[in-house]
Amino acid sequence: MPRIAVVQTVSSCEWSRNAAPVESLIRAASGTGAEAVFLPENFGALAARSPREIGDGEVSAEGTIRGFIGRLARELECWIFAGTMPCSIRPDGEPVAGERVRAASFVVDSAGQERARYDKIHMFDVDVADSHRHYLESATFEPGDGIVTVDSPVGRVGLSVCYDIRFPELYRELFYRGAEVLSIPSAFTRPTGEAHFEVLMRARAIECFSFTIAACQGGVHDSGRETWGRSMIVDPWGEIIVSAVEGEDVIVADIDLAQVAEARRNMPVLEQRRIFDGKVRS
Repeated sequence: MPRIAVVQTVSSCEWSRNAAPVESLIRAASGTGAEAVFLPENFGALAARSPREIGDGEVSAEGTIRGFIGRLARELECWIFAGTMPCSIRPDGEPVAGERVRAASFVVDSAGQERARYDKIHMFDVDVADSHRHYLESATFEPGDGIVTVDSPVGRVGLSVCYDIRFPELYRELFYRGAEVLSIPSAFTRPTGEAHFEVLMRARAIECFSFTIAACQGGVHDSGRETWGRSMIVDPWGEIIVSAVEGEDVIVADIDLAQVAEARRNMPVLEQRRIFDGKVRS
């Protein structure tokens, strides 16, 4: 069974303050024998003062953060699912217009090569009962427009990010595309995380008969924001295998992909579905 490790961080708004703790946590995760290490949303900089400045430095695999991840993956000989980082070019190489960036999630293999990129589709434009109150992610980030799966040593992984978890149609499409594992790097606020994070993680696992993996931010940040943490691995039956609490942490699990195949065989919902494009078919 493949072993995975999930890293939880309490990231600063500046990469210079995050590089050392992130490296230490990745090394600790790899030291467990994990074949793949999962990082949170905004692991490089949470609530960065200038995402565009960071993103302009990440236009190639040799960028400051992308290069850092590639070197560690190669040295440690493990895959790294690199949460998200700002990137000022789109996957097709075109620059993002204006001052916005993409929230890009890169997957790097054990040779240090980038195997996939997913750009967060759904922007967190909401009001929350916390000290920040009003979030308008779309002012800084341009939404992505691609649905992505990647084959890896820990199965076929469907990529998503945080607020995406509230849009089940994305996960249904990843299910259709054969995803066995759903990666959901996150930075849930305390109020929304406390109310909904666990139930959403379990719901996505159950409806897709997939493992769900969320590497999270968890604590009070130097920007003043507070994130929920509770990084989590859930099995295809919706049972929580392991979870964190708050603060920096590494959680580990061996996942049995045969559980995915068995659940889908016993309850073949893909073959039984009858609603297509809003119409019931015979």
